[in-house]
Amino acid sequence: MFPLQNFIRTCRSRLFRRQAADSTGMDLSGGRLLTAALVTRRMLMRSGVVNNNDAMIGVLLPPSVGAVLANVGIGLSNKAVVNLNYTFTSECVETCLRACAISHVLTSRKFLKRRPFELSAKLVCIEDLSLQATWRDKLVCGLAAYGLPSFLLDRMLGLHRTQKDDLMAVLFTSGTTADPKGVMLSHGNLAASTDAIRQLYRVRKDDVVLGILPFFHAFGYSAALWLPFGLNMTVVYHVDPFGTKAIGQLAKKYHVTVLFSTPTFLKLYLRRCQPEDFAELDLAIVGAERLEASLAKSFSEKFGATPVEGYGTTELSPWASVNVPAHRTLSPLQVNDRPGSVGRPAPGVQVRVVDPESRAEVGIGEQGLLLVRGANVMLGYLNLPDKTDEVICDGWYDTGDFAKLDADGFITITGRKKRFSKIGGEMVPHATVENAIETLLGNDPSDQQRHVAVTAIPDAHKGERLIVIHVPWGDTSATDIVKRLLDTNDLPAVWIPKPIDFIEVYEIPMTNLGKLDLGALNRIALQRKVDAVASHNLESGNL
Repeated sequence: MFPLQNFIRTCRSRLFRRQAADSTGMDLSGGRLLTAALVTRRMLMRSGVVNNNDAMIGVLLPPSVGAVLANVGIGLSNKAVVNLNYTFTSECVETCLRACAISHVLTSRKFLKRRPFELSAKLVCIEDLSLQATWRDKLVCGLAAYGLPSFLLDRMLGLHRTQKDDLMAVLFTSGTTADPKGVMLSHGNLAASTDAIRQLYRVRKDDVVLGILPFFHAFGYSAALWLPFGLNMTVVYHVDPFGTKAIGQLAKKYHVTVLFSTPTFLKLYLRRCQPEDFAELDLAIVGAERLEASLAKSFSEKFGATPVEGYGTTELSPWASVNVPAHRTLSPLQVNDRPGSVGRPAPGVQVRVVDPESRAEVGIGEQGLLLVRGANVMLGYLNLPDKTDEVICDGWYDTGDFAKLDADGFITITGRKKRFSKIGGEMVPHATVENAIETLLGNDPSDQQRHVAVTAIPDAHKGERLIVIHVPWGDTSATDIVKRLLDTNDLPAVWIPKPIDFIEVYEIPMTNLGKLDLGALNRIALQRKVDAVASHNLESGNL
């Protein structure tokens, strides 16, 4: 069943029970939420936001009941939704709008006060749409929501004509390695991800999901928006994943049992939330970055729930694999959780680990490039067929990640392809060099606070050259670090950068979800190279 149909059926099963709430004060039963979604659809069509010319409508809203209504209202209007990244600059958002040919963006006055945007598209505030609804609109939609069987609602809304390859959403990649690309996800893609989780996890009747991840991110779009309605769970939202005080209060008030998060946010909650805030937390699933064992242990000791790690990408809708703790598994006779791994492939998902050059499968326990195939693989990149062909071949999606597969089918991610450099014929993992330097500085490499990041630039002699970008170290110099690395013999000499290739910055560039901004790192390194060449030319009189 597709996501919009799941939404209708879940709301219908909770007509008079809480279905969705948020920290703005919204608290709706399933019946009221479905009524509001139908009213939103009606107002979108009446106001001209939905028209025959536009295939897509933008949304600029943080996680909230209002954002749910915007997404569902657009979907019920038979249009594709584009949740825009509000951490982007106006210029970058404008680029996304042009790529999607968007002329209308749903937002709110309250949000625009906090985060103003100057865009060419017409900004339509959901508060204004709500005011346009008459008592007749609310009555008609209420009667449909409370009175019509789900299958009749499907037909009335045209959902019975939905095909699995119909476009449902466009999500723009985070742009950590290059300019953001629009990932086209279908109704079938999102349905496959929800079905996979349904087959893996035992859902309790009293489960309450805490929705903190933004809908412009694939993890948030799936786990915080469509998954609760696909698995018949209550969901409560907070607009800011960094708002630890409000999140703690929300989790306590609504008895949150399920949390989808990233390790970066877990660390914040570990430091600033109280044990009683998450007293009823039973399941925490993290993604987007590696979950260190020390963080999982500390979180479990304080809150009583041990986080498990999953893996996916925007292009995979996003679930590809996930660990399942024993008390939540639907297969009690099988071990479905292995710390340090990202779990087994999800139901319906196939994986291969191959040599990056020959594309031949490697052996069990050997490192190679991770390929994924399944109904969760995207339709393609918007307006970029060549880029799509680069990453999808015969249905197999090239994740760009190196991984190992053990004898039981568990996947361990060893690093990004773009986080390895080929130097003198050797593959050098950036993370290993980073950890070695952090250790020499007396820092815990598992700490989410980064002091060092390694990137690479082209080199005419060795192919690539490692560049170390770091925050101020006080009296310690790059020469000291290089000498100590050579003395310890922990790294091959070819892996050790030269002192001249260390760059000091105020802070290490990160994305809003706590991942290294690889694109920004590379730009810093390349700019230093340009500056060095210009300085050399100036000194030698070539300018």
